[in-house]
Amino acid sequence: MKPAITALSLAIALACAMPAADALAVELLPRAGATGVNPDTPLRLVFDSPPVPGTRGQVRIYDAADDRLVDTLDLSIPAGPATGRTAPRAPYLPHPYPYGGPRRTNADTKPGTPTPGVDPVPVAAPGDYQLTIIGGFTEGFHFHPVIVRGTMALVTPHHNLLAYGKTYYVQVDPGVLAGDGFQGIAGKDWRFTTKRAGPARDAALVTVSAAGDGDFSTVQGALDHVPDQPAQPGKRTTIFVKNGDYEEIVYFRNKRNLTIVGEDRGKVRIHYANNEVFNPHPLNVATNERPGTFPSRRAAFMADNVQDIALVNLTIETTAKGQAEGLLLNGERNIVTHVTVRGSGDALQTNGSAYYSHFSLVGGGDTILGRGPAWFRDCDIASKGAFMWIRNTEANHGNVFVGCRFTALGGPAEIARLPDNKGRNYPHAEAVLIDATLDGISPAGWADVGAGATHAKFWEFNSRGPDGKPVDTSARHPRSRQLDATRDAAVIAQYRDPAWVLGGWQPALAPVILAQPVVGQDGTLTVRAAGVPEPSYRWYRDGKAVAGASDATLSVRAPGRYTVEVSNGSGRAVSAPVAVGL
Repeated sequence: MKPAITALSLAIALACAMPAADALAVELLPRAGATGVNPDTPLRLVFDSPPVPGTRGQVRIYDAADDRLVDTLDLSIPAGPATGRTAPRAPYLPHPYPYGGPRRTNADTKPGTPTPGVDPVPVAAPGDYQLTIIGGFTEGFHFHPVIVRGTMALVTPHHNLLAYGKTYYVQVDPGVLAGDGFQGIAGKDWRFTTKRAGPARDAALVTVSAAGDGDFSTVQGALDHVPDQPAQPGKRTTIFVKNGDYEEIVYFRNKRNLTIVGEDRGKVRIHYANNEVFNPHPLNVATNERPGTFPSRRAAFMADNVQDIALVNLTIETTAKGQAEGLLLNGERNIVTHVTVRGSGDALQTNGSAYYSHFSLVGGGDTILGRGPAWFRDCDIASKGAFMWIRNTEANHGNVFVGCRFTALGGPAEIARLPDNKGRNYPHAEAVLIDATLDGISPAGWADVGAGATHAKFWEFNSRGPDGKPVDTSARHPRSRQLDATRDAAVIAQYRDPAWVLGGWQPALAPVILAQPVVGQDGTLTVRAAGVPEPSYRWYRDGKAVAGASDATLSVRAPGRYTVEVSNGSGRAVSAPVAVGL
């Protein structure tokens, strides 16, 4: 069986019966006649030169068995709002948002249907826009049915409408794409057959590949498949994402004990142009970071009402500006490690106990939003404007950073701000920096602290500049505080302890080998791994332990077959063997 994503060049004749020499060459993916295709596959049309998205016509997908129309994408309908709206401040839900019940999809529910139990019924943004249900959120998301990247047109069908064991054919009207004389795809020639079945529902590991050679072609497809809770208590489900570009909105809710790990942090890119304008909250129902409010839909990647989730070794990004999170994380006991997130305003929204390590974040101001508690270690955070607007209550800690670097973009910036906002504030907001490196931070450090911030904690200890020298804190905001190594030793020790900050939860994640051992030009072996707490290393040559070899890097002194065991209190992983000098 040939891979489903293999390209096949087709000659698509122009509708005006031009000679064959003037036919338009285009690659269709999945190829015509492909078998073993994932039901979550996007459609791709590749041209010799960049096409232009049209504003009319349809993409239609039919069941080849009975010519039943399965999905329609109408390009005359705009993708979503392009400008913000003005409306009176809406109230919050009178009772907690109902996360229970079966997970609805486009196959059984009309997009835009209010979540059962939501009162008042949400009012959508004015206008007729594209809408699809993602991850059970029946109110739906606006989306771009056709996106052009270079010479490729990416077509995204409505989610969950294609099934296993089916043959489909696709028709594309001429107005869907303009340029290069494209005259559409008619008839039944562009057809493909999906896999007979997907992986087992209780599979411990499923794979995602943008190239089509995994269990799923999209991250969302894998998330829709895996159960909310692994069948065996104490076990975890892992979604392994192969290198590739994943342009999709990701939203999932109610998941437990799930790890999403990328093949290569810099080569797994999950992104979308989403923001508050494109997918706003309903006109009559407000959303914010407090538990029980209507969920936000404006991020590129949203993990909602989740517990014990781990995101590892990938990049997440929103390419839109404005209030636009790259990552929105709502839940408890969640881990983000060896991950890069890029966003605009509110680039990271983190609500509920969360642990971040070896984490890179780039944002456009108020870069970290949320109610916490969140504990960061060895993280790099860059922001154009204030780094955070903390909104924790008295019930939990806010944001605590240990050994992190803060870099201001485009001029001096403040670490945090806490203004009175329409008569409200967060009096117990907390941001604590321990052993931070500060680059481009304003002399005041902290700014715009409103009168309502009566018990705020803006504390620092041992902040240093990029040169390693202590930062001059003499002009710091009067509401901030510099902790003293002797007088505040006990307090500093508490903030260094993630369990103390995170309400007693001790974060734990079994080691994951991110990059197998490779031999460097200097004759050393290096392995990359992630784990919480930080894993330890033990190297072996020909099955025997190498004395004193307990680092991620090993200086090779003798030929042999080398492996490394990576372990912590949560588990162990053993690398593939590598031959050196044989």
